[in-house]
Parts: sequence; structure tokens; C-alpha cells
Amino acid sequence: MMHKIGKLTVFCVFAGSFFCSGCGIVGLVGSESPYEKKIPAEYDLAAQKGRKVLVLVEQPAWLDAQVNLRYYLTEAICKSLTAKVKIKPKYIISYSELSEFRSNKGDFSSLSPAAVGKALGADIVLLVMIEDYQVGEVGGSGYFNGFLGAQAALFETATEEKVWPESAESKGVEVSFETGEQGQEAAVERLVNACAHCTSRYLYNCPRYKFKISDEKRDIGWETAEGEW
Repeated sequence: MMHKIGKLTVFCVFAGSFFCSGCGIVGLVGSESPYEKKIPAEYDLAAQKGRKVLVLVEQPAWLDAQVNLRYYLTEAICKSLTAKVKIKPKYIISYSELSEFRSNKGDFSSLSPAAVGKALGADIVLLVMIEDYQVGEVGGSGYFNGFLGAQAALFETATEEKVWPESAESKGVEVSFETGEQGQEAAVERLVNACAHCTSRYLYNCPRYKFKISDEKRDIGWETAEGEW
């Protein structure tokens, strides 16, 4: 009898050890990996279900920029909103609608972003103001470098209130690269895609490993997301 009890005791200890270690394994597997961690949205545009969004890209008259830069950046941001923020295309006001309204409205430049959005049936306006743009060929090599600087802000059309960012007038975006792309068209595409990402990443829960990109220009004093990188 004592022999059987001894065996039973050993078995129970072994089983208990196995299941406890199993719990540790399950806990380890179930924990969130660095690749799964997300930077919380500063303004959760993804949660604004069924609301129409207008992407309004503007630039000062004096800026020496490519003729279609406004269009290219608008398209890049709209693609980012559909692919990353998961806004359905039917809820994004098309560039053609905006362009037609701009052409037919003599006092367009005097309208507020909210007024433009309201006229086009949008609930929210993402205003992106291009501040600086440079694309140049490097010594006749066929390769180009580029820089694009912009400011972004979100407005509610109903109240004309700025809802993002909260702590500043706008969110600054600066992207650049040196001797990166062959051909001007490819260089412009790279700049607008980088700018679109650096704008839209604040509007949804962005995976941490995707948040910062190599083309982003970060000087001393730029904010970091959730601490140092």
C-alpha cells in the first residue's frame, strides 16, 4: 500500500509540474509580440463608421511645385485611408468632385476647410497644406533626390472645429531621400507615399513596427511615439 501511494504521489507531482509549465507556455504564446504592438490613434478615424471624409490638399501660390502634386498627394492619402485606416472608398470624396467644385467656385481660396467639406457633403475634412517641395536630379545621373514638407489637421464640418491634433495647430510631416530614385516620376511617387503614411498613421492604431519609415526626416525635438525607438 505504501508503495502504491508513493507512485501516486510521484505521478501527481510530475503532472502538476507539467501543467504548470504548460500554463507558462500558453501564456508565452498568448503574449503580444513586438510586431503585434500598436501605437494608439491620436484620432481614431477608423471608428468614424459611415461618415464621409474629404482629403483637401493645398499649397501656397508661390510654391514651385509639380503641376499635379496636389493630385498625387491626394490620391496617395486616399489609398492610405482605404488600405490602412479601412475607410470604404464610397465614404471618401473623390478628387474629381473637389476639382470641379474648386474650378467653379470663384472665391474658393477664401473658404474654410469645413465650408468646402460641407459643400461637398463631407462630415470630416483632412486638410494637408504643402509647405515645401523639392525634387532634383543628382549631377545628370538620372537619379533624383527629394524633400516634401507639409502640415495636417482634421476638421468637423458640422461644428467647424479642429479635432486633430489636440495639442497643436497642425501635425508636421517632413520626408526626404537622397539619390534614391531613377526618374522624376518615381521620386515624386516615393515622396507622396511617404507623406501619406506619415499623415494617416496617427488616425488608426498603427502597428509599432510600421509607424516610423526610413524616408521620414526627424530632427532633434521631433516627438517620438511611446518612448525612444
